[in-house]
Amino acid sequence: MQRSTVHLVRHGEVYNPEGVLYGRLPEFHLSELGQRMARQVAGYFEQRQEDGARIVHLVASPLVRAQETARPIAAALGLGLATDERVIEAENRFEGMSKIKSRLRQPRYWPLLVNPFRPSWGEPYHEQVERVMAAMDDARRRALELAGPTEDGRPAEAIIVSHQLPIWVTRLAAERRRLWHDPRQRECTLTSVTSFDFDGGTVQRVRYVEPSAHLLPGAANVPGA
Repeated sequence: MQRSTVHLVRHGEVYNPEGVLYGRLPEFHLSELGQRMARQVAGYFEQRQEDGARIVHLVASPLVRAQETARPIAAALGLGLATDERVIEAENRFEGMSKIKSRLRQPRYWPLLVNPFRPSWGEPYHEQVERVMAAMDDARRRALELAGPTEDGRPAEAIIVSHQLPIWVTRLAAERRRLWHDPRQRECTLTSVTSFDFDGGTVQRVRYVEPSAHLLPGAANVPGA
């Protein structure tokens, strides 16, 4: 079997002083702190490359915050940057709104909350998993092509810069856990790296690190969905 790894990276902090649930809205750029986070995660992968990791393929969501997070990685590793619509943020009926908690107390929004297992306010969890898994499969195959054969067993590696909810539910699916969850319990901080180790087309292990952990205190963190 051919071994490969796909790293799902969440974007950095977004400049969002109004606390808008930005979802798929355009032109939400990284803040200055978010740019520091992007450089930090780029340094993390650069060190891994220097240590012998065969990181050969880089993909990002089309949203600005993901593209801006991916660019320092591309520069650090000397890689081109591909864009994949399948790793975009989840759809959400509350997109564009701020002060979401107060809005949830308004009866006109209650019909959107009737089924938290789907969820009824946005894109079904299972559909997010399906599209991200398909993108990961293509990315790992492309990494294997680019890396070529090796005698030392090092896996070919790809990086995908995406968004919190799609990354989190994909991890839940890979670990055979239920997809519905408390958003406050997601283990997917800004510029975190969730790594999926494959043997052939099967996920054998999921790993998680936070290269920007020291930058997280005080960072704005509005879930996308």
